[in-house]
Amino acid sequence: MRQDFESWVHARSQTLARSAYLLTGDVHLAEDLVQETLGRVAQHWDRVLRKGSPNAYAHQVMNNLAIDGWRRRSRRLYEVTAPEAVDGRSVPDSPVERVALRQALLRLTPKQRAVLVLRFYEDYTEVQTAHLLGCSTSTVKSQTRHALQRLRDLAPDVLAEFDDRPEVALP
Repeated sequence: MRQDFESWVHARSQTLARSAYLLTGDVHLAEDLVQETLGRVAQHWDRVLRKGSPNAYAHQVMNNLAIDGWRRRSRRLYEVTAPEAVDGRSVPDSPVERVALRQALLRLTPKQRAVLVLRFYEDYTEVQTAHLLGCSTSTVKSQTRHALQRLRDLAPDVLAEFDDRPEVALP
């Protein structure tokens, strides 16, 4: 069983780190979040493995821990930098576009940011995202719609360009 866990960690660590970074916006907080997530998954590894869903369980734990962290912290602003590319998808090219997108992302609610990370970076379906966040599919749909509309309102020039790119077309 231990070897299974180590193999799973090796295979999933980069994906978990990327998700954690997108949730926290800070490399160091992301590293802490991944470590705490892996610790929780390790504690329940036998049960998680029996159910056959270690990836979903890890993302659920990570999202819950991230939300708990947002609740604990006083209203601190984190500098969120857009990665150069995520799984081959484009990001804004100019520094001005990146700053505009970063500022827009910071103005989303934690749940909206979590929904966008799971839907567009992790490619989870609406049903899977709802399960991971412990809410209804309707909530995921409305949170996605509101988050994308808010991003379009806050950074219209940046997202208008993305709407035209097929590799990152936003709904």
